[in-house]
Amino acid sequence: MNELANVSPPPDVRVLSEQIAERSALVRERLDRTAGREVRVVAVSKSHPPSTAWAAALAGHRELGENYAQELVGKAGFLAERGIEVRWHMIGPVQSNKVKVLAPVLGWWHTIDRSKLVRTIARWSPEGTVMIQRNLSGDPNKAGCTADEVEPLVAEATEAGLDVVGLMGVATEGSPQLAAAEFASLVAQADALALRERCIGMSGDLDVALAAGATTVRLGSMLFGSRPGSANGGPSRA
Repeated sequence: MNELANVSPPPDVRVLSEQIAERSALVRERLDRTAGREVRVVAVSKSHPPSTAWAAALAGHRELGENYAQELVGKAGFLAERGIEVRWHMIGPVQSNKVKVLAPVLGWWHTIDRSKLVRTIARWSPEGTVMIQRNLSGDPNKAGCTADEVEPLVAEATEAGLDVVGLMGVATEGSPQLAAAEFASLVAQADALALRERCIGMSGDLDVALAAGATTVRLGSMLFGSRPGSANGGPSRA
């Protein structure tokens, strides 16, 4: 276990950290076996208490992700008070009015999908690291821009001074074949735009994403178990 904190963790956090470390070792073996290359894991502690993020950091996870601005800021403060440094990833939809509070603590912005958000992030997080989120399913109720909107948005974000590192997308749930096609389309577009990051894949479609060429995956239930209060105790999709 890595002693990263200035504050000694209580016994329950130490035990949880050991459990997360064991799960993480299995995940890393799976990544190495399936992908055969280095793949970044963003550990998503959505809806779990701050102590879970603490345990994850002690288990060696230095890339942590959250879906909601308030939850991310709260956990970032919690870890900072304990002397723990991690890179925070915002993986959920971002409202423009939340950018100001996120900017001081955020490392990567995953879900950039419109011009207004580009302008706001460029204002509060100059040279910030971003990914453009593409709507892979075509469902208008889902977040992300269309395939045709990706290239102009990449150009706009780059012109605004942001560091556009890649594309991000969430596949249609329930069909590995459809997910494979959607992921392949995103990877091909990232290749065409010479973007190195392809942030695709969660706990439920990990192998499909790895086969398609994922460079970053977002994992929640695979590392932390089901979210507190989730229906029937089932795993989250992340």
